Amino acid sequence: MNFTQKLKQAIASSNSTLCVGLDPDLNKIPAPLKEQYPDVERLVPEFCRRIIESTKVHVCAFKPNIAFFEALGPKSWGILEEVADMIPSNRVFIADAKRGDIGNTALKYKEAFFDQMGADAITLNPLMGMDTLNPFLGDESKGIFVLTMTSNKGAADFFQRRFEGRVSMGEYIAEKLSKKESESQTHLGMVVGATQAEFIQPLLKACPNAHLLIPGIGSQGGSVDEIEKVLKGHKGIPIINSSRAIIYAGGNESDWVDRVSQKAVEMKESISKITENYV
Repeated sequence: MNFTQKLKQAIASSNSTLCVGLDPDLNKIPAPLKEQYPDVERLVPEFCRRIIESTKVHVCAFKPNIAFFEALGPKSWGILEEVADMIPSNRVFIADAKRGDIGNTALKYKEAFFDQMGADAITLNPLMGMDTLNPFLGDESKGIFVLTMTSNKGAADFFQRRFEGRVSMGEYIAEKLSKKESESQTHLGMVVGATQAEFIQPLLKACPNAHLLIPGIGSQGGSVDEIEKVLKGHKGIPIINSSRAIIYAGGNESDWVDRVSQKAVEMKESISKITENYV
């Protein structure tokens, strides 16, 4: 099964294009769970397990943010592997690693996240050059999501700037990705922030087949309506991510898991007009 087929099946079985980001912040994990599991090695996997179990019927994908696991210290890789194994096989597992390096280093990132961790997709940073993507391009069951127009304000420093006669550097990256399609078995997708809707249209025109990982809806304030308008006619499939707005929706309440599930339902419903175009 190639990456696109798995993504389509995940969307069909969940009736959702929603992705839940797994960002286990020790300062935000609900107090009742901390009291029950004071040991970080048990706390973080249990927190993620409950998030996954309570949201899996409402989402097509899960996206562990690797930094939140690396910050846990020497045993972080084992914790991440444990969480990765919890992600249902009929859901897409995106490793949000934002790696970007050359030659053998990029190859080792590929081996770590695709071969060892078993991720279906990974986020990559192309700013050291498009050749940094090459080690990831040989597997049709995988996808890469290349940073093209990120959701943070700092996108104005590089991605939004005019470059080589294009409206933005993001458009230039999108063109380069489109040209690489013919040499890649791996699906070439883009990360485009929901907070940057006004910049996205030229990117989609430049790379019309790319699946999209769309952060920025939820805590960052991206507009579902604006994204819906921008996506009209795009051939690639959107995966709309929400992290903090869902996983910490329960605060420190005793019923925090139920509140997380309800927030996922609300988010799924809020993007239903987008999803119905891809089911």
